[in-house]
Amino acid sequence: MGIEEQLPSGILLTSVEMLAGYVRKSSMWPATFGLACCAIEMMSTGAGRYDLARFGMEVFRASPRQADTMIVAGRVSQKMAPVLRQVYDQMAAPKWVIAMGVCASSGGMFNNYAIVQGVDHIVPVDIYLPGCPPRPEMLMDAILKLHDQVQHTKLGAHREAEVRELETAALTATPTHEMKGLLR
Repeated sequence: MGIEEQLPSGILLTSVEMLAGYVRKSSMWPATFGLACCAIEMMSTGAGRYDLARFGMEVFRASPRQADTMIVAGRVSQKMAPVLRQVYDQMAAPKWVIAMGVCASSGGMFNNYAIVQGVDHIVPVDIYLPGCPPRPEMLMDAILKLHDQVQHTKLGAHREAEVRELETAALTATPTHEMKGLLR
């Protein structure tokens, strides 16, 4: 006989981490950072046909102080990079970033001095969304993957230990230029 049979009905059993993760994923407030053609696809995702409201993200915030998710859509120029970082720094913590499109992810076809070769040089990115431009369905899939990531994020001391483990793994990982012999 388990604990479920001993408790009266109407009692919910969960951990604080699970409950906080569920609440966080269900109420993410995106800050738009539409810079190029990907921004049109991002705007259409918020329209009635795709309906981001069912994921709790219907209102794109104009103020970074009201947002906790940044969707960087399009290429980031060197002049726009400090502004992007300032908006990110003003966002509420915890915060997440989606790099939407190949230009935001890696600079895309613009391999020159004026374009930042990946927004991850400016802010930490949680989800990379490929495509030129990515379709609204792809953005919704990335948002669902981010929801899953947010829901399973640890809290407090558990989070600090998880971050230390990830950092140690990243520092001890084999660099990609040395993997050539390992992949064959």
